[in-house]
Amino acid sequence: MKYAVFFLALLAMLPLGIVLSFNRRWMRYAFWCMAAAMCLYQQTAINFFSNEFYHGTARGMEVSLVYLLAFAILVAFAIRGRARGVFSDGGAKLFALYFILCLPSLTQSDDLLISWLEIWKMLMIFLLYAAVRTYLKATDDINTVVKTLALFTLMNALFTAKAHYAGVYQPGGVFPHRNGMAMGMLLLGPVFFAGYLSFGLLSRRGLLYAVAFVGAVISTFWSYSRGALAMVPVAYGITAMAMLWERKRTLRKLVRILPLFAAAAVGLLAMMPRIIERFTEAPKSSGETRVELAQCAFEMISDKPWTGVGINNWSLNMEPTHPYQDRASQIVGRELAYRGIVETVYLLVCAECGIPALLAMLAWFVWHWLLSVRLLGKLRGTEWYFVAAGLCGGLVVNYAQSVLEWVLRQPLNLICLMFVFAALSYLHADWRLPETKKKASTL
Repeated sequence: MKYAVFFLALLAMLPLGIVLSFNRRWMRYAFWCMAAAMCLYQQTAINFFSNEFYHGTARGMEVSLVYLLAFAILVAFAIRGRARGVFSDGGAKLFALYFILCLPSLTQSDDLLISWLEIWKMLMIFLLYAAVRTYLKATDDINTVVKTLALFTLMNALFTAKAHYAGVYQPGGVFPHRNGMAMGMLLLGPVFFAGYLSFGLLSRRGLLYAVAFVGAVISTFWSYSRGALAMVPVAYGITAMAMLWERKRTLRKLVRILPLFAAAAVGLLAMMPRIIERFTEAPKSSGETRVELAQCAFEMISDKPWTGVGINNWSLNMEPTHPYQDRASQIVGRELAYRGIVETVYLLVCAECGIPALLAMLAWFVWHWLLSVRLLGKLRGTEWYFVAAGLCGGLVVNYAQSVLEWVLRQPLNLICLMFVFAALSYLHADWRLPETKKKASTL
């Protein structure tokens, strides 16, 4: 039945793509639908070859509505002859290199089908990137992309608030886990904080950014994720410094920042008991488990440094029936009674796919952060400066928190990452001042 539903949905995307190709406004509506599709990622996902009991980073061959909408957008631009240039920037090439360097790990996989699930997820994620990047290159409409992320942030805040007031101690919003939600909001929240500093509350645009910023901050704190709480001042501090470095309407920005300190102080006082509880009453076993899993990862890397043990095969190697389980028990000095995933995306990628794949992933990450830094100069004094300033802070904390989390392998976090990577790539390679474009069109 699910195969029939999938092929019907896929066929429906073809006429939708044709319809979208006629009208740019409808294309904009498709992007706003993406925000809702992101919030309903699991509910709208068709899962082929599902293995829901597997403790890995991919448990099925997922095709969600957000990917189908991305496919429809690409179909629309293909019809108009404008679906080109996706691989023209360094970020896309580095992702392709990362993808290619993950493939040799298939030779070491205990289960190729399990590995294929992660490979498929990477392909779907790039499909989304291609749709966003193509849309930006063809339309120069970055406002729609930023607004889509703002709508997603607001909807996540509503889901988080509903769960919080229903008595959920650490709500995860629309994300599968609270830590993933906190990281996603720490990526997007600084962008809307910078947008609020740029536009204030007197315009509809500035008001939207301000509300999205508040929603992101509240969601982050309600997650009570220790890593996220520690990173909040880093993310927003870097963003504030980048905004002040612009030296444009500096006094207005300071006036907008100062009340936030007072609001933050009141909020912290109200939430302090639970925050202290999260740091002081966290089980000792949690820290021990992280260390033990890291030790196991280093052993896997030592055994197979160039290929790893197989993409998405970490949990198979930690199964009680797997030969490595006995060795892992010897490494930590006792019998392991868990199948957890190593709590750092860097060791996880290195253990599963080898050192070359890890280096490619690091290059992919660093490339986009360097773009955000470079764009501070290019966009200085323009309306989109705030995007680069916000991502300077947001990307730093996402990469830093990934030392203690593997959630950047989860689909929804990767979707957010691909949106901002596509925006950075467009601003770097294709965005120009409107008057410059008019001059270029007359040459």
